[in-house]
Amino acid sequence: MKNKRLIFAVSAVVLVLVGSFFLQNKQTETAKVDKKIVGVLQFVSHPALDEIYKGIQQGLEDEGYTKDRIEIVFQNGQADQSKLTTMSQQLVQKKADVLIGIATPAAQSLATTTSEVPIVLGAVTDPVGAGLVADNEAPGANITGVSDKSPVEAQMVLAKELLPQAKTMGILYSSTEDNSKYQVAEAEEAAKKQGFQTKKMAVPSTNEVAQTVQVMSQDVDFIYIPTDNTIANAMQTVANEANKSKTPIIPSVDTMVAQGGLATVGINQFDLGVQTGKMAADILAGKSDPATTPVYTFTEGDTIINTSQAEKLGIEIPESLKGSAKLVTTEE
Repeated sequence: MKNKRLIFAVSAVVLVLVGSFFLQNKQTETAKVDKKIVGVLQFVSHPALDEIYKGIQQGLEDEGYTKDRIEIVFQNGQADQSKLTTMSQQLVQKKADVLIGIATPAAQSLATTTSEVPIVLGAVTDPVGAGLVADNEAPGANITGVSDKSPVEAQMVLAKELLPQAKTMGILYSSTEDNSKYQVAEAEEAAKKQGFQTKKMAVPSTNEVAQTVQVMSQDVDFIYIPTDNTIANAMQTVANEANKSKTPIIPSVDTMVAQGGLATVGINQFDLGVQTGKMAADILAGKSDPATTPVYTFTEGDTIINTSQAEKLGIEIPESLKGSAKLVTTEE
């Protein structure tokens, strides 16, 4: 009798353990099935785009998409078009539920690869001009996202306030980026309103940046840089060369001020990333459809001034700006 009871007890324990094992496996399999995949393709590494990626992760988390609910597959093309193409294909093959392109070339590569998987733009200045959406208010296909269009007119007003004696503004940009060409025309128009003459100089790659800045510095009173990934990637070189002739730089991106720019009115790149992440989360949750979701554009920016750069260049910051601007120093 005792043996029978013992056998029964052991059998019961075994059944419980086996049942628990299968139940746990089933729950694990269910979790795997429910876990969403977010594919992120970044054009190149530099502080502005890196901040956007951090913001994207935060935005997804804010909407409840924590690490146990999503898998983020991150790829960085390092400004190599062939890599962007290959990485885009890999992300699609990974069966991503939503794709995020950080910067115009990355977004264009994803758009060329798939017309079915939802794509969210992170930091694309002119989505229509880049051929990514039909209209910013009604994108019309599988793409929507966030524009990083900067307040150019406000930047020109700031330049005039800081550099009242300046007459000629040089515009440094990449000849290979669609978003930069769009901004150059806008900057020329805004500069005229402040009485600046303009001189444009385009570079095909970062290899020509140093020499171009050397030449430009001889002909202009200050250099303006639009939202341009190629130039941003070489900002340290730009700052080093411009400092030799004490030529101020007005960039479009907040992070570039701390890298040696004088000042800007710019969009916070982390906040831009957060908004991108939240838009991706809404698509994952079925709350929005890219075709009918307007491209998000920030209406305001922060004034950022580099005090150490102003001192180096002998520029006095007006008291009216000191009280309202975010003051930073050059990062060594």
